[in-house]
Amino acid sequence: MDVYEAVTSRRSVRGFKDKPVAKETLERVLSAAAWSPSGSNIQPWNTYVMTGASLAELKTSAIERVAHGDPWDKRQYEMYPPMLKSPYGERRSAFGRERYSSLGISREDWEARQRAAIANWNCFGAPAALFCYIDRDLGPPQWADVGMYLQTVMLLLRAEGLHSCPQMAWSQVRETVAEALSPPDELILFCGMSIGYEDPAVSFARTGRAPLAETVTFVDD
Repeated sequence: MDVYEAVTSRRSVRGFKDKPVAKETLERVLSAAAWSPSGSNIQPWNTYVMTGASLAELKTSAIERVAHGDPWDKRQYEMYPPMLKSPYGERRSAFGRERYSSLGISREDWEARQRAAIANWNCFGAPAALFCYIDRDLGPPQWADVGMYLQTVMLLLRAEGLHSCPQMAWSQVRETVAEALSPPDELILFCGMSIGYEDPAVSFARTGRAPLAETVTFVDD
């Protein structure tokens, strides 16, 4: 698979087979992803990978917590500004409409939306998950470095025939994740990532992208 195919075929998959992912494959991907760029090569990512019984236990704990209506953990970062201005607010709304429409869920069906959201904490059935932390003392440039690292991971997973779904939703149950992983106190959970083989039986809507002229400006001589 060439780079262009990896980029254009990558998407947030929300339906995985229960086929295990070999540890050797994950090690190969993460070893290569370590070559991602970072300012002054400080490599600010801190990654935990879970599979097997440990992941199954975490899924159960998170789902039970959400199902019982326990309050969310306060995120340690702001996911979106309180007022998401144009065109970003419209793009976010369009995604929500496409996402729930593909599941046959109406805007008014709150219970069905909640059930769909709970699937996050089952990793959409994926047999492997990655949890990415960053040191709380680092700043926006290092957060950008972490984003480049995660994108590199996802593209390498495509090269292995795997799919993924990055999920900031895990930060809402970060204390439950911390109970399973025992990360150092100085680390903040940015996101989880479900990893596995796509289940083609699960329907999805491929979200579109803004036209090039809307996001890119060419300055010619």
